Amino acid sequence: MAEKSFKYVIIGGGVSAGYAAREFCKQGVKPGELAIISKEAVAPYERPALSKAYLFPEGTARLPGFHVCVGSGGERLLPEWYKEKGIELILSTEIVKADLAAKTLVSAAGEIFKYHILIIATGSTVIKLTDFGVQGADAKNILYLREIDDADKLVEAIKGKKNGKAVIVGGGYIGLELSAALRINNIDVTMVYPEPWCMPRLFTAGIAAFYEGYYANKGVKIVKGTVAVGFNADSNGEVKEVKLKDGRVLEADIVVVGVGGRPLTTLFKGQVEEEKGGIKTDAFFKTSISDVYAVGDVATFPMKLYNDIRRVEHVDHARKSAEQAVKAIKSNEEGKTIDVYDYLPFFYSRSFDLSWQFYGDNVGDAVLFGDNDPASPKPKFGSYWIKDGKVVGVFLEGGTPDENKAIAKVARVQPPVENLDVLTKEGLSFACKI
Repeated sequence: MAEKSFKYVIIGGGVSAGYAAREFCKQGVKPGELAIISKEAVAPYERPALSKAYLFPEGTARLPGFHVCVGSGGERLLPEWYKEKGIELILSTEIVKADLAAKTLVSAAGEIFKYHILIIATGSTVIKLTDFGVQGADAKNILYLREIDDADKLVEAIKGKKNGKAVIVGGGYIGLELSAALRINNIDVTMVYPEPWCMPRLFTAGIAAFYEGYYANKGVKIVKGTVAVGFNADSNGEVKEVKLKDGRVLEADIVVVGVGGRPLTTLFKGQVEEEKGGIKTDAFFKTSISDVYAVGDVATFPMKLYNDIRRVEHVDHARKSAEQAVKAIKSNEEGKTIDVYDYLPFFYSRSFDLSWQFYGDNVGDAVLFGDNDPASPKPKFGSYWIKDGKVVGVFLEGGTPDENKAIAKVARVQPPVENLDVLTKEGLSFACKI
């Protein structure tokens, strides 16, 4: 098999890869120096679109509409852009072996790729029920959402099961966003999750109560405190029923599973230092191996703001970590220095007419404020988290761009608070005056 050699190789073709490519061009990369190797068949795109506008019945998002870097207000990098810049986009190519000591990657087809500097941007893969041997989990129309192929299968299922019944397994990001998208398509939706409330990793019981009430008002049925333990299929092999641990059986024409992901680090096991389920990096995303960087979902990095190390699965960090790694690579080559990565955690979601943002850390005491009545025509509410007498995190539903900037500033500045009642009384105005 022919061998190809590049100065820089990015393995993975997701959000991080696209933003890294743009940063390489900003920093100055020569034609032929950079390659992106992706198992997907399309150029890097903004993954969040898949659980939102891609599934809407009208005004749906389709490629090339959401190629990176349009998600952060930048220019859309179409496949032609990579050609013009002399970046080799190697698509539909799965790397099955990585030898970091020999600086060599091998594809499933036996192609060999040599590099001088490697950026690992492999992202995450969805956790599947078949991984745990759940009975009947291989039936047709049991779907997952991670890549554009998954979204296409879901669109087909929605079209094929007009006014049908869907069961969403999982109450996190994917569960909430897909329940809304399927409901908008006039599908009868039931969400099932084991926790006492939705999105437990971020939401308090008070925040979750609003969303559960709002979703119920939109006709989404919610079943909490149990899990799917099996599936029955019809004679065509299509899912027909979901069996729950508590003994209930739900009818289903479509099942969508969103029970989390795991970082794709298997290729590099035993070759790089790992921590907290990811590849350990410094504040420039350099791994324990020289000339190897890791960004996005797979990186466990120092969080300067909290003086600890974390792994963050979110598009905002995927973009920013990629840019930081490329700046570090180029400054290192030029004998210059750059600032360490100083990340403020940021998460957001949009569903139905709702839109929330969260900044900072959700630890300590939580204080709920504002109008969180699910029946309000324009609900606006939020929560502060207070630890060691300082505000360390803020959540806001229904904020304006200025209000969202204000809560981000609070999470970054961490103003002191002596009395939690002050926050309850002042609510959003506390953030707006910081």
